[in-house]
Amino acid sequence: MSSGVVEWKGPNPLRSYLYVPGDASDKLAKATGRGADAVIVDLEDAVPPAGKDAARSAAAAFLRAAPPGVAWWVRINPGRLGHVDAAAVVGPGLAGICVAKAESAAELVALDEVLGAAESAAGLPAGTTAVVPLLESAAAVVAALDIARAPRVRRLQLGEADLRADLGVTLGPDERELLFTRSQVVLASAAVGIAPPVAPVSTDFRDLVTLRASTMALRRLGFVGRACIHPAQVAVVNEVFTPTPEEVATAADLVARFDAAVRDGTGVCLDAQGRMVDEAVVRSARRLLALAV
Repeated sequence: MSSGVVEWKGPNPLRSYLYVPGDASDKLAKATGRGADAVIVDLEDAVPPAGKDAARSAAAAFLRAAPPGVAWWVRINPGRLGHVDAAAVVGPGLAGICVAKAESAAELVALDEVLGAAESAAGLPAGTTAVVPLLESAAAVVAALDIARAPRVRRLQLGEADLRADLGVTLGPDERELLFTRSQVVLASAAVGIAPPVAPVSTDFRDLVTLRASTMALRRLGFVGRACIHPAQVAVVNEVFTPTPEEVATAADLVARFDAAVRDGTGVCLDAQGRMVDEAVVRSARRLLALAV
């Protein structure tokens, strides 16, 4: 099975995804002013069972006239209810679907058919609506490679509250207990060639110091961007995932040196500190420059 996605080379993946309850029209109306690159209209955990139908209708109506300035996503419910959600919200204003509790590639193949029919009904080209599966169980993480290859999948995202419960994990200060599962998702994304995964939310929205430290650790691990549950988290996440001017200057210098060396007929060069550099090192510099666009 193939997603048809070519190796990720940019443009910049979104840095921040802000969750907003699908039944909170006042919060949706203010969402574009929160600084997030993307807003996820949540039809799953943020909406009680009795309010699902009303939230779906409200979200669909809102998205038909969604204001510009952010990428609009919708987190759908698992299973068949999610198919109903997806069919209702597909339209020109929707960037994509976040699939709660995705467990297998087969589920995403079935969703692809639903989205294709909805796109046709809306007059949209097939494949317009992207998909970001949320991996929230041990089974999902083990299947990450197959899920990453499924149709429409642009990125993966970890849902760690459910995952921790499934694994019986209690996090320590450095969160090393989830290092293996996080690395699995980064590895699967790179192996398939989709964009780097979205880092999981931090539920303590008041502790921005810890948020910054954990987000920096997730960036070093290979994540690009993070989901947020509160507007106060957005600025920190955006800052961490925006390369600094110094990082950009260093990367640009390295790429320029290497390109000049290639023009001169060699595949290696020296960086500003006199260290040997080859194409493998320059790939990381090019990726950082793509994030700065």
